Amino acid sequence: MQTWEVFQLKGIYLINPHWQYLNKPKEECIQLQKQALESYILNHNIYTVKLNQWQLNDYYTIPHALLYDLKKKKAELDILLLYSEEVLEDFIHSYPARWLILKSFFNEVVFCANQKENSLEGAG
Repeated sequence: MQTWEVFQLKGIYLINPHWQYLNKPKEECIQLQKQALESYILNHNIYTVKLNQWQLNDYYTIPHALLYDLKKKKAELDILLLYSEEVLEDFIHSYPARWLILKSFFNEVVFCANQKENSLEGAG
């Protein structure tokens, strides 16, 4: 008889410390992103990967640094998590080619704010 391990997605999440929502303080916007993403990670059994041993947080804050580390490690991961497309809007519009390359390292890109109604019902 074989023992099967629970399948666990490997992913990375990105928080934009400069994104502001409804003129709220930056700290509150960072916390909003962090809570939504960490809740999604927990609810979907995602293992967060650290590509860089010197990385201070469990998440990235700079898309260019994430892309650099992905290329350096030649990583292929299951999921890239972002709070919303708006969080990365400046990067996506300023560097469309880099965004396409960045996305290519992942099987899926998930925007957690879009999932909130389903997975975070009653929270908030």
